[in-house]
Amino acid sequence: MITLLPMRCSQGGQAHLQTLSPAPVAQFWRPLPWGFKMRLIGMVALVGCIMVSGMSVAEPATISTSNNPAGAIGQQLSTMLGQEHKVFRSMNQKRLDRLRGARVVRATAKAEGTARRPTYSAAWLRSVPAARGGAEWRCLAEALYFEARGESIKGQFAVAEVILNRVNSGLYPNTVCGVVHQGTGGRYQCQFTYTCDGHAERISEPAAFDRVGKIAQLMLDGSPRVLTDGATHYHTTAVKPRWSRKFPRTTKIGVHYFYRHPRS
Repeated sequence: MITLLPMRCSQGGQAHLQTLSPAPVAQFWRPLPWGFKMRLIGMVALVGCIMVSGMSVAEPATISTSNNPAGAIGQQLSTMLGQEHKVFRSMNQKRLDRLRGARVVRATAKAEGTARRPTYSAAWLRSVPAARGGAEWRCLAEALYFEARGESIKGQFAVAEVILNRVNSGLYPNTVCGVVHQGTGGRYQCQFTYTCDGHAERISEPAAFDRVGKIAQLMLDGSPRVLTDGATHYHTTAVKPRWSRKFPRTTKIGVHYFYRHPRS
């Protein structure tokens, strides 16, 4: 974390540093986009250089905004930082979480395609190390277990693609857990049936969960999404929901048809 140190000058030309408390700085610094952070650091460095050059005079002088341009620039920078601070303090936690989630989404999209492409075979998956992770990994692994553990390895990867495609689409929550549990709370009002079908969510097949756990980790690590052509929806061949007549179908894998939202 970077702590900004604004400078003030006394009448004798002595420079003093005032350290901002790290806590309030951290509240608005962390969610800032990387490019903006770099520009801000550059501005601080520029002001610092001007101040140093302004203080290296032969005789002590009273530094003011009228005879030293560094004072005016420093004052403007301080005002700008104060405004940014107020904006971020006014944001609620949900908005800050969305900012952080957006960075994760972009990082995942950037990493996609650079990871080793899976072969979608049981033998290959057995060679992958066992996986354990945080909340996002758990949400994805559970969704694959309850929605697709009876599918082929390829079919399970395809369902994982749908969930991550939703995360990236801008039409759904921007976290895996947000996508999986969207609408949960009422019977058959959710996006993924297992979260609101009234049945207890018990993992009774550890071996199957280990397999989908590996798939979840591979996908979160940026495994290429090449199976469903950007699909955001799927259903089994045993049903035909109304939305399936409006969305373009992208592929069929195992017992699932896959579709892409027209606006995704």
